[in-house]
Amino acid sequence: MPDIRSTDNQGRRMDARDRLIVALYAQLKAERETRETLEWAIRNGAVSQEVLEAIAADPVPVVTSEDIASLEKIIALDERRKANRN
Repeated sequence: MPDIRSTDNQGRRMDARDRLIVALYAQLKAERETRETLEWAIRNGAVSQEVLEAIAADPVPVVTSEDIASLEKIIALDERRKANRN
């Protein structure tokens, strides 16, 4: 993802601020896409009142702590592979 800062070349892991930035970016992007889709559906009469109420009442978190943990594991594995090549 070109918009997300990667770890530096010295092998440091993403710190808490970087993880927060990644999570907030993903959530903002998903919310924008959802809003655009919902606006289109409303303009075209494709959404009932019940569906709108369900959407408003049940927000789904975009990035969970498990997602961030998985990302950290992938980064750690990648760093180990790089270290083993040298």
